[in-house]
Amino acid sequence: MTIDISLPLRSQAQLGAVDVHLVRDGHPVLRGVGLTVTPGSRLGVVGENGRGKSTLLHVLAGRLEPDSGSVRRFGSLGLAEQEMTADAGRTVGDLIDVELAHVRAVLRALDESVVALADERPGAVEDYAEALDAAERLDAWDADRRVDTALEALGAVTDRSRPLAQMSVGQRYRVRLAALLGAEHDFLLLDEPTNHLDASGLEYLTECLQNTRSGVVLVSHDRALLTDVATSILDLNPSRDGRPRLYGGGYSGFRTGRAAEYARWVDEYAHQQAEQAKLSADLEAAQDRLVTGWRPEKGTGKHQRATRAPALVQSVRRRQDALDEHAVSVPVPPLQFSMPTLGVDLDGIDPDAPLIRLEDAVVKGRLDIPVTLALGAGARLVITGPNGAGKSTLLAVLAGEIDTTSGNRESDPEVRIGRLAQESPSPSSARVREVYDTHVGELVLAGLVPGEGAVDLDELGLFTERDLGKRVRDLSMGQQRRLDLAMVLAARPHVLLLDEPTNHLSVTLVDELTEALGATDAAVALATHDRQMRRDIAHWPHLALG
Repeated sequence: MTIDISLPLRSQAQLGAVDVHLVRDGHPVLRGVGLTVTPGSRLGVVGENGRGKSTLLHVLAGRLEPDSGSVRRFGSLGLAEQEMTADAGRTVGDLIDVELAHVRAVLRALDESVVALADERPGAVEDYAEALDAAERLDAWDADRRVDTALEALGAVTDRSRPLAQMSVGQRYRVRLAALLGAEHDFLLLDEPTNHLDASGLEYLTECLQNTRSGVVLVSHDRALLTDVATSILDLNPSRDGRPRLYGGGYSGFRTGRAAEYARWVDEYAHQQAEQAKLSADLEAAQDRLVTGWRPEKGTGKHQRATRAPALVQSVRRRQDALDEHAVSVPVPPLQFSMPTLGVDLDGIDPDAPLIRLEDAVVKGRLDIPVTLALGAGARLVITGPNGAGKSTLLAVLAGEIDTTSGNRESDPEVRIGRLAQESPSPSSARVREVYDTHVGELVLAGLVPGEGAVDLDELGLFTERDLGKRVRDLSMGQQRRLDLAMVLAARPHVLLLDEPTNHLSVTLVDELTEALGATDAAVALATHDRQMRRDIAHWPHLALG
């Protein structure tokens, strides 16, 4: 009997890519990607939103075929995508069974071999030995306990009969992640695994990834997780030759190496431009001599000197051709977020009154602990608590989007409030600039902002010119998140309410956003599990729920 499933190969497992190229809509998404992952190694993948990080995971997993290059896979593999759909009728148990299919198959084969052994069938001894070896290699008897432990630690739904359709995106993701951690595949491909985890879940995931026997490919904006887990970093951002760069030394090695690489690129380009200018001047001078009939002064060697001008032209042109052959591309300036001016036009609003006040606010079943707070102009507040404590509900109450069951909410109607929800709305087929301009038009018609007062999308530094022409449904999740942020900032709110604002964003933008939130004149209240952001704003006042 041969067990026809993909079993972990442990130390013999291999995952790698060689010179992988992939183009979408005529635009290179992946260019010359090369990497090797072995059991126990942990590769972090970083890059600006839309640079192909999620696409790379799908190529490695075999979900997408590259246009050229090759991918080798030996061993079992599990993929946790950023989002997962909930097919009608599927339950938590069904999702776990999918990830533990190899475990279930091995245990069935072992049971069948035991029966065959008892019946003294031919080959039963060999079949039993093979099935037992596979089960021991997987530690198959303990797989469900490992999943249950992970479900508890990640704050996931533990009821295996619960329909997935009745669960939020975050709840479904935590179940999938727990099943993957329990399955102990040779390789784990994780796409933004921290987006739906609270503090205890983050600690558990970090510990699991630090101690796993699996090879890990980790796409994440979470700087703390990359620092604690990644042994090397693959950077998909633009480079001198357009190919990704691989950095050793973990996340700190990447930051140092990336800065040095970009500085060399800028220096090489500046040197080339200076050389181009010199060659142009030399060529112009030589051509002028030919046109004007230049002749050398009388004296010895005059005939040799008379031939110098055409020879010089040829020499300069040869140097020009050589320089063109090794041309350095223009260094691509990274997108840089620019926070617009917020929270300054408070004319007609009592300067001594809070912009928003809550008194014993309760939303039954969602925010059961009464909350009393006041947000004044320029205030800062971090809302903390485990998943399910009511952080998102509280932000929606502050925004006036959810009514309280009991207690009071007060806010001057002239106060502009912008709330960034935790999840993006369903993407439309409209283009980015069209969606934004329509949103601004609606704000102006509603009298929420004067036409000349709205934020120009180009000012924010969130999109390239090419991305502005994309359909929203074609954006990466990180780019959709950028559009969500732009829409919130459009009306120049006096109060910013942010629910997990770093989800799906690039590490560079997270750094820039954190700095901007500390400097803006708007009042800011946010809920985040991003450990580095929480460290960076540890001096802000905190409100703990749960």
